[in-house]
Amino acid sequence: MVLATLFSYLFIFIALALVLRLLSKTSLVLILVRTWQSFIDHFHVYQLYKVPQYNDHFQENQLYCQISTYLNSLPSVEDSDSTNLFSGSKSNDIFFHLDATQSIRDTFLGARICWTNQKSETDGIRSFVLKIKKNDKKRVFRQYFQHILSISDEIGQRKKEVKLHLNLSGENERWRSIPFTHPASFETVVLDADLKTKIKSDLELFLKSKQYYHRLGRVWKRSYLLYGASGTGKTSFIAAMARFLCYDVYDIDMSKVSDDSDLKTLLLQTTPKSLIVVEDLDRFLTGKHTAGGVSLSGLLNFMDGIISCCGEERMLVFTMNSKDHVDQAVMRPGRIDVHIHFPLCDFSAFKGLASSYLGLKEHKLFPQVEEIFQTGASLSPAEIGELMISNRTSPSRALKSVISALQSSGPGSTGASNKMLPPQHRLSNSGSGRAGDESAEPASVFSRESIQVSEFKKLYGLLRLGSRRKEEPTVDLGLGLGLVDNKEGSRHEK
Repeated sequence: MVLATLFSYLFIFIALALVLRLLSKTSLVLILVRTWQSFIDHFHVYQLYKVPQYNDHFQENQLYCQISTYLNSLPSVEDSDSTNLFSGSKSNDIFFHLDATQSIRDTFLGARICWTNQKSETDGIRSFVLKIKKNDKKRVFRQYFQHILSISDEIGQRKKEVKLHLNLSGENERWRSIPFTHPASFETVVLDADLKTKIKSDLELFLKSKQYYHRLGRVWKRSYLLYGASGTGKTSFIAAMARFLCYDVYDIDMSKVSDDSDLKTLLLQTTPKSLIVVEDLDRFLTGKHTAGGVSLSGLLNFMDGIISCCGEERMLVFTMNSKDHVDQAVMRPGRIDVHIHFPLCDFSAFKGLASSYLGLKEHKLFPQVEEIFQTGASLSPAEIGELMISNRTSPSRALKSVISALQSSGPGSTGASNKMLPPQHRLSNSGSGRAGDESAEPASVFSRESIQVSEFKKLYGLLRLGSRRKEEPTVDLGLGLGLVDNKEGSRHEK
């Protein structure tokens, strides 16, 4: 009788083992396992820890970002019932990402840990909630978070991807980010070679200057002003800066900023190692562009007020078409450290474009192009570049198209590119540009003299151009106000 009973139990055990093996990858076993775990959980005391996305000062919680990076790297995300898939910067890159309300399990030194991604119903702020047994918390809590930080830093260094952040209006989350894939670099931007070298040296020096800035009692940030007509390469230059520094880009749309307080909040929610961009600042300052309720005082405080101390390890970049009518309080050192002028094309810039777009170092039509440039005709790099792209299969046809466009834009013509030229052209020399003088202007500012249509004055101008020595650009990339001028001054009458 006893022997029969033992055989019965053995048969049942073997049958159960076979059934479990057959159903090991089915939903039934998964349901049984989760039910059992839920039952066991009732016999343990757990502690919960919330890691919000933003702190009380609306600054992004870096711990939240690091936990997000760590959790998205776990194999359990890929094996979960439901998760998100995203493509990377490369066509064959696919990434798993936690869903808005997804829970994920992790193990560390024998401790079982559960993370849940939650969103507050009151303010819409996301949080990660950590659930851990009280006994395990005492044993592994600090080591576990050190492990998270170590892994997230390693992933960050290995998969650094520059992002573009766009500000939203009327949203709980003020920034929305997308991969920044702009291909521009300092190698592709049309600038004088010496000028590129000086700019890159300035950026590299900034990256190494944290202790120096702090010793001076200054916030570790730097501001650039890029000014010039539309199509002269300002946006491409910003992209080149971001790629060179490996900084994220925060592009502030002033029309979506409700007031001064909202502008401050946007600054607080940016992260270190970022490029904060405000384009067409002159349109906002002259009232030609709607910018919510932001005042001039609010803008100045954003640039270098008390709130700016929360913007360490950041670059501020402003763009303008012209700075002639801009309040000098905006332009003073500390608010704008480096001025870079982006002029319309001259012959030197044209040759650079021809080399990049058409692969031409020399061509029989180059002397004719140079002669037209000397009469005062000019186009923006964007216009010349587009003509070359459209005719790239025939370099000669491309150059003839450029010649035709330049002749249409020359003195006395009604070409479209003349509309981009400032209404008044003058040469000015103002001040020494000392960092301590709030009203100081750059050491020298160059702009083209008006060219008369008269044939006599045109001939006289050509003679003057042929006999005059070429001027060197003025560059000052110190901690105070600086000017970087892209050889615009080499074609001015004094």
